[in-house]
Amino acid sequence: MAIRLEDFLNDLPEDRRAAVEARTEELAYAVTLRQMREAYKQSQKSVADKLQVEQGAVSKLERRTDVRVSTLRDYVEAMGGTLEIRALFPDREMKIGQFSRGVKKARKPSPKPHRKAGA
Repeated sequence: MAIRLEDFLNDLPEDRRAAVEARTEELAYAVTLRQMREAYKQSQKSVADKLQVEQGAVSKLERRTDVRVSTLRDYVEAMGGTLEIRALFPDREMKIGQFSRGVKKARKPSPKPHRKAGA
């Protein structure tokens, strides 16, 4: 006998149900490049003009599944956005800054210089 999704979710422990709902909401925000462009009511031609490429290059980019970070950053910035890349772990989320423009990277403190004996 089939179980309705609503009944299945209602039978889950509260913390598990909350995790499922949070993940569902997170996935709802995943969009394609085309959907993102259309959401901001921009044409491929207008984005292409800002990127100084042909419209066909934007069309091709929107169909790709493997894109350079710099290309994706330029595409997002052409629409007025900022690209942010994050790593999600079970216990935390970390923004990866090396792919962003103008973001200072965290540095480890440099070790103290060694002094020569007797100096």
